[in-house]
Amino acid sequence: MERYQLFIDGRFCDADTGETRPTINPGNEEPIALVPVATRNDTKRAIEAARRSFDEGTWAGMSPKDRAAKLMKVFEILKSKESEIAELESKDGGSTIRKTTMMDAPVGIEHFKQLVELGAALPLYEPLPWVDFPFVSWNFVNREPIGVCAGIIPWNFPFMMAVWKTAPALIMGNSIVLKPASDTPLTALELAKAIAEADLPPGVFNIITGSGSVVGPELCTNPMVDKVALTGSTETGKNVMRMAADTVKKVTLELGGKSPTIVLEDADLDLAVDGALFGTFFHAGQVCESGTRCFVPASIYDKFMAQMLERVGHIKIGDPQDFETTMGPVVSKAQLNTVNGYIDLGQTEGARMLCGGKRPAGMNKGFFIEPTIFDNVRNEMRIAQEEIFGPVLSVIRYNDVNEAIQMANDSIYGLGGAVFSRNVPGAIDIAKRIRTGTVWINDYHLLNALAPFGGYKQSGVGRELGPHGLLEYTQVKHIHVDLTADRKKRFWYDYLFND
Repeated sequence: MERYQLFIDGRFCDADTGETRPTINPGNEEPIALVPVATRNDTKRAIEAARRSFDEGTWAGMSPKDRAAKLMKVFEILKSKESEIAELESKDGGSTIRKTTMMDAPVGIEHFKQLVELGAALPLYEPLPWVDFPFVSWNFVNREPIGVCAGIIPWNFPFMMAVWKTAPALIMGNSIVLKPASDTPLTALELAKAIAEADLPPGVFNIITGSGSVVGPELCTNPMVDKVALTGSTETGKNVMRMAADTVKKVTLELGGKSPTIVLEDADLDLAVDGALFGTFFHAGQVCESGTRCFVPASIYDKFMAQMLERVGHIKIGDPQDFETTMGPVVSKAQLNTVNGYIDLGQTEGARMLCGGKRPAGMNKGFFIEPTIFDNVRNEMRIAQEEIFGPVLSVIRYNDVNEAIQMANDSIYGLGGAVFSRNVPGAIDIAKRIRTGTVWINDYHLLNALAPFGGYKQSGVGRELGPHGLLEYTQVKHIHVDLTADRKKRFWYDYLFND
């Protein structure tokens, strides 16, 4: 069994205590590898290394072009290990090998490249209008690195999330301490190996594995950390915000969701049914922007539901390492218990379970649960309001599209959503009325590195990806250059002097 190490100040090392814990394959409940259990002191060492590297200025002082050249070596190393990353991602998090070989590994690696290239091309100089009062002056904005960034990532897309935090921070000139989820640290640790091989300056990238309750508070409260970027639950985001407030750190938070899928009467049912199922059951529902509330007009409700119940049978649950499997387990026993609790709750609330709700027959090991669909759901029910993070869909009937939009917006969340309609201009009008950060039209889940991603309301603060996300890793400095050479003309100095 492989034993991983922390990566601090350019070298791999054990935790202070030497303690390790196994990571568990959610598909068979067997251990995969041993990872260090970092202490608060380990975290401090990583922060100190990042602080020193930033203050020395070797990395921050490089041109974006030179930083990009270094980071493209990381991309090339990752590309050479794509198949190994895909396999490890599947074993560590329960993702199907079908998904990790077609999406997680190749898209994550491509996102690394695209974010580096985009960051290298972003102008750091932003001109401002010329000022001619009281005299002519030249004003401009300079974009500069923030400093030391802490990246805290979740267990649902461990490799992709590691890329989303690391590539923007580094290309914009920052140093970073990355904290992967305890359940799924392995592909983030493989990223550390690639960075070590690419020979970035010591301390620019550091990775800490350990309990969030131990590592997280140090990252969020240490005054040497300038920014915290979290992807996680809304409750965790609130705690991060509170802890970061004492040192007034910049935070970006990509948090929970309860995203709506609105099907219109004129929708292509083949597209809408499969899109709604894909929106919910992709990665066993463990996606923050999953479309777990599906709003269907009464006029087509029965036809839509009949087709949905037929199509859900084409989702194949099984061994994540089997390429024919299309839905794997949830990540852990604890998460399985959470999902089962919500399934029980939905029935108690009066919703009708049409399918699923149990462990697949013959699968005695692994954290598996069948795709579960409820109807007779009222939008105020907890299964329609709270993030389940599992394969559970609530279908809600509506009579008027304004009613659907009102219910879609009746949520503390605002991360994603979708509209299915043959009338694209009309669907765009509806998309503009949905209070979420991303709306897909006749599709779901597709994100790209060049477009911003983030949420309204309690789904987050700030954006990731695209120019908007990269600029979250910069400070804005206004520089004023006065072009008046004559002291006598600077009458504003006379506010102080009485000559």
